[in-house]
Amino acid sequence: MKIIILGAGRVGASVAENLVGEQNDITIVDTVPERLKELQDRLDLRTVLGNAAYPSVLESAGAHDADMLLAVTQSDEVNMVACKIAASFFNVPTRIARIRSTEYLAKPEIFGPEHFGVDNPICPEQIVTDHILRLVEIPEALQVVNFADGRVKLVALKAFRGGPLVGHALHDLRKHIPHVDTRVVAIYRQNRPIVPEGHTVIEPGDEVFLIAAKENIRSVMRELRQLDRPIRRVMIAGGGNIGTRLARALEKDHQVKLIEYNKKRCELLAAELHGTLVLNGDATDEELLEAEAAGEMDLFCALTNDDENNIMASLLAKRMGARKAICLINRPAYVDLVHGGEIDIALSPSQVTIGSLLAHVRRGDVAVVHSLRRGAAEALELVAHGDASTSKVVGRAVGDIRLPKGATIGAIVRRREQPAAERLDDATAEEQQAQVLIAHHDTVIQPGDHVIVFAPNKRMIPKIEKLFQVGLGFF
Repeated sequence: MKIIILGAGRVGASVAENLVGEQNDITIVDTVPERLKELQDRLDLRTVLGNAAYPSVLESAGAHDADMLLAVTQSDEVNMVACKIAASFFNVPTRIARIRSTEYLAKPEIFGPEHFGVDNPICPEQIVTDHILRLVEIPEALQVVNFADGRVKLVALKAFRGGPLVGHALHDLRKHIPHVDTRVVAIYRQNRPIVPEGHTVIEPGDEVFLIAAKENIRSVMRELRQLDRPIRRVMIAGGGNIGTRLARALEKDHQVKLIEYNKKRCELLAAELHGTLVLNGDATDEELLEAEAAGEMDLFCALTNDDENNIMASLLAKRMGARKAICLINRPAYVDLVHGGEIDIALSPSQVTIGSLLAHVRRGDVAVVHSLRRGAAEALELVAHGDASTSKVVGRAVGDIRLPKGATIGAIVRRREQPAAERLDDATAEEQQAQVLIAHHDTVIQPGDHVIVFAPNKRMIPKIEKLFQVGLGFF
């Protein structure tokens, strides 16, 4: 696939790193030559220096035969204009734009083909905020991702000594909770993946990925560790886009304090946020944290633009007694160093965001992609098409599908046809028509099934994509 990336900042560079090794032809455009040189030295890609909204620059980047345009510069306006030019002058089939302003996002019709021609607007700040909100909802989890519009959840958590299933084989899970269907799709022990089989014994400290219908996920988690009490008190360091969005989402049902260094920004936030206590100060100031009872917080979120300040503020809060700390880190090398130590969760904004882009790049009919374990693993929701003669998955039992070693089919979401007399036109009817099936070796995949696959290594993805592609006879 020929892809043009506009913007070589953190998001653009991360996307390029993820896509360049997957047999894609990547061209990246930016106005800063140093950024382009650094990327060209590291990655096998082409660079173009210039303004991403100029037709001549897009032409130089090869827009006339590009398959996809990813406009992820820091400017919403440049991104939208670039998509419009790519649609009108170069007929680029797929156009994705990074949009940060709520003014634009509040009017989705502005992105339509008759206006700016943006096929898929994405807002990294909102994606990161939603990611944190899922962790607030399930405080025991290291990562929570949704499939099939939230009907299925994949949760990563650390197994603790004392959990009913810890020290026992996986096949005992059915005995412990016979009324709940679930599947462990991956286990990481000392950062190494273990293929989960019935006789595999879960040990304390294992990072376990399990999948279940949303209504069952808490029951399954209880088998691996004691559940925490709900999060009520939250302190946020940083009043930028992510910090503000998070405070706005939490302030109705939680006690929220927000620390912001810039005084003018504090005044704006105090006027905008009605249920949040806004404090002017430095989040790494130990006296300020003590005065505002950071040690009594259920959750401390360090969300400034400075990695070092986020790390220091999180460490201070944890040592004061904060129950859980989430730290935003932009440098990939820092994420692995920090995650899972004194700081509970280290988030890379680019890795959280990348899944929203990968769904459009993956071959075959891919509904959802989630990047897991800081980009090392991936979970995909693929739609099965064809029949037994044209597909390698349709009409076959899960145990007979030749997945790459270590990859796992975790669940299947299947639409149920209802008699016309019973059909309703509301969300409840839609919920009833979707059936969540946890995958077992004898589960047979049918046409139209949404199949959720866990790949512990990204190198497996091309083989998985190929499995779900239909043969020519289907057409």
